[in-house]
Amino acid sequence: MENLVVLNNEKISEKNKKFYCRNFNFKILPEGLNKFFNVQYIARRSKSDEHHELDLQNVNIASNIFQYIYYVISTLKNKNTKYYIITINPYTFLAFLFLFLFRKKIFVYLISSGYEEWKFILGSWSVWIYHIMYSVITSNSTVIALHERLLKNKNGYVIESSTLTKEWLQNFKKPDLNKIKFLNVSRINPEKGIFEFLEIFKQLKIDAEISIVGKINNLSLKNKFQSIIKNNSHIKFPGYISNRKLLIEAYDNHNILILPSYTEGQPYVVDESLARRRPVLIFEDIKHIIKGRKGIFVSERNIDSLTKTIKYIIQNYYNIQKEIEQNKFPLEKDMFKQISKVIDNA
Repeated sequence: MENLVVLNNEKISEKNKKFYCRNFNFKILPEGLNKFFNVQYIARRSKSDEHHELDLQNVNIASNIFQYIYYVISTLKNKNTKYYIITINPYTFLAFLFLFLFRKKIFVYLISSGYEEWKFILGSWSVWIYHIMYSVITSNSTVIALHERLLKNKNGYVIESSTLTKEWLQNFKKPDLNKIKFLNVSRINPEKGIFEFLEIFKQLKIDAEISIVGKINNLSLKNKFQSIIKNNSHIKFPGYISNRKLLIEAYDNHNILILPSYTEGQPYVVDESLARRRPVLIFEDIKHIIKGRKGIFVSERNIDSLTKTIKYIIQNYYNIQKEIEQNKFPLEKDMFKQISKVIDNA
């Protein structure tokens, strides 16, 4: 098999000679590609203990940018090695410059809009920095994206992303519709919109509760989050769920997935919820993620529109479930085949 070096900004911890990553998506991606290539994974060292154990042998985690580049340079001796960059950021951009200088075959994997994320997190002034990195990398590599809008009119390949295995499409559970049971599955970060949504949620005049499945790494965000949910029995925070079986049960025990993000690429949680026949509620900022799938509803980011949308979903729930059944769900293994085919043929 060919050698493939996967470069990422992901945070990975090490314990007892085993590696653990923060993001489940960045666990399954290198593992899946390792079935088609000899994968070497280069990422960043996490200062905290992460949850998802990596089933990979060749993993390098860098404590700083210099060590990160050292690991990249150490791979250059293998002439036929290909490189797979996951998302564009300062670490992967600097690595790209070295790879480009040595005329390596490079693929860049775009998951979400860096333009939108940089603008939201750092402010409008920062977008030009990302634009330079984006323009340089995408003009000199093969682009693989989860959505056409991420290509910005450049040539590239759009693939169907998925974290679904056959277990997601079996043993369905009838929903409990006696009250609204929201589920939110995401990182507790500002761009995910959960703080603003909870303030709207508190104003709802209908019987509802929400469970937030996620992780908070930032102390200031943790304090802010705790102050919002404090003494509110309708807001539950079970924490992060890494086990797929337990995550499926979480979807089954709720009746609406709420995704209040301000920016998204192609979030896996949407197909996970729809696979369990649970409708998804989003706001107008990310309506581009619908892509023809049935069971996704768009609300304005205010109490009146949200209430109206919720009532419509609950009143038409079983008809909506029948529509959701018409969706075609790509599986995780199909995503890996698509990506490996692009790498082999490009």
